[in-house]
Amino acid sequence: MKDPETRPEFLKRIDSAYDLISKVCLFLAGLSLVVMTIIFAWLVYGRYVLNDTPTWVEQVSLLLIMVISFLGASVGVHQHTHLSVVVFRNIVPSWLRTFFVIVTDLLMATFGGLMCWYGAELTIIKWGRMIPLIDVTEGLRSLPLTIAGALIFLFSTGHLIRVFLGYDRRLDNIDQG
Repeated sequence: MKDPETRPEFLKRIDSAYDLISKVCLFLAGLSLVVMTIIFAWLVYGRYVLNDTPTWVEQVSLLLIMVISFLGASVGVHQHTHLSVVVFRNIVPSWLRTFFVIVTDLLMATFGGLMCWYGAELTIIKWGRMIPLIDVTEGLRSLPLTIAGALIFLFSTGHLIRVFLGYDRRLDNIDQG
């Protein structure tokens, strides 16, 4: 791996933009988790103290779960903390490890692109319908899927660019071994 400080200027800009996007996604996912905790506290209070269960909590929490899970997954791809099995990749010789890293990133970029494409189609189809009890568009349920797909595509493509330029910064670095 080359020294990260010698990266080309365009790669530094890409990395800075991706890091900023990742921080925004983490903030939104964290905020969604806090909001979900608060509304579930309201649910318990309403049910057991007021004897009047707020029925909208379930629908809102389903929307928030979509934000938490999909934005969190895209950040995991960017930060190399997503669920992956690297044991096999780490026990093979370095030249083969490079091949596996490239294949993995290509598959992730393809998967992200398909998530974005089909998520956008689903969002468009569902946009005209409303979610009962909260009266917001049903398309909001699949919008996080679409956004996460685009981000996974971008982050995976960024990984590929770094691999081909020799600036890959994974913990299971392809230059080990």
